[in-house]
Amino acid sequence: MSVWAELTGQQGAIAVLRAAAAADPGIPANGGNAMTHAWLLTGPPGSGRSNLAFAFASALLSHAGADGDEATDRQVQARTHPDLSVLATEKVIITIDEVRELVRSAQYSPSVGRYRVLVIEDADRMTERTSNLLLKSLEEPPERTVWVLCAPSDADLLPTIRSRVRTVRLTVPTIADVAELLVHRDGIEPQLAEQAARHAQSHIGMARRLATNADARARRDETLALALGIRSISAAVLGAARLVQIATEDGKAITEERDAEEREHALRSLGVEPGGTIPPALRAQLRALEEDQKRRATRSLRDGLDRILVDLLSLYRDVLMLQLGSEAPLVNREREAALGEVARTTTPADTLKMMDAVAESRTRIDANVNPTLALEAMLATAIAVAAA
Repeated sequence: MSVWAELTGQQGAIAVLRAAAAADPGIPANGGNAMTHAWLLTGPPGSGRSNLAFAFASALLSHAGADGDEATDRQVQARTHPDLSVLATEKVIITIDEVRELVRSAQYSPSVGRYRVLVIEDADRMTERTSNLLLKSLEEPPERTVWVLCAPSDADLLPTIRSRVRTVRLTVPTIADVAELLVHRDGIEPQLAEQAARHAQSHIGMARRLATNADARARRDETLALALGIRSISAAVLGAARLVQIATEDGKAITEERDAEEREHALRSLGVEPGGTIPPALRAQLRALEEDQKRRATRSLRDGLDRILVDLLSLYRDVLMLQLGSEAPLVNREREAALGEVARTTTPADTLKMMDAVAESRTRIDANVNPTLALEAMLATAIAVAAA
């Protein structure tokens, strides 16, 4: 099966990358080759940037051609291929030490594959200083080394980085495409797959989570019901606290099991049985693991809050569609009656104010404002709009 088979809604991007993977490594790019040494895959969250990057890596590393081979693809998916290096941070930022180590590994020649491939997920999380370190490697690339960066937009990277990579832009897959992927890849019932794809607004990863996790669906429903039920300042304060709690619970559901597995694996690798006494000489290593897990938990909380705010944006988007009499399908059509009531008692200008308040809340949380205060301000705006 082709390495591109499970990618959905990105035929244009696949065609570009497949042509590059099929090119002769011995012909330089300026000789008419479709291949180049550095790529930037951009697209909205959930569009499949990382999946496309690893499919491209499989095709580049395989000797079987542009469609890859099963053995190489299994190694790439497991991140065990000797010619593949991956930087996938689960923290708020990518540190300069992480990039320095990746740049160092870029100097090695490929051992079994046609190229040496280095993938940086969430490249937009690099600071300016870190980006400048990467720039030096992009300016003087080793032979047969290929960089693949992933980011929401090319504007998220420094202009000097953008000028040294070839950009491939991904589109938002349709709801039908995402639903079909869930049905065929994950065995989800078609009606649930369509609902999950619609609620996730074509975010592939979130759609899969909603389709396979009843608790995630329940948390989303509670979020929307809470936002529609705010009527007083006291309710706004309590509602903001509850939204933060929902995001925290959602983050814990993702990270807790993984944290426990990582700790157990670390203890076994250090020769300590679970529940046994940890020698003082090894405690520093476990503290470092715990610090990494705390940073991951911080990012999970931020991601959970952002997901809640995106869901609220979909709610007010639906209200606006009803107010304008648009025939565009509703994201939250299961709540059409409640949305219709809001649409009748407010104006399109009011709805736009609420959407601006949600966007402002996302900006504040991203700038490290206390999440509870940011959400309180947003919900207070909802009360003011309703009272106007």
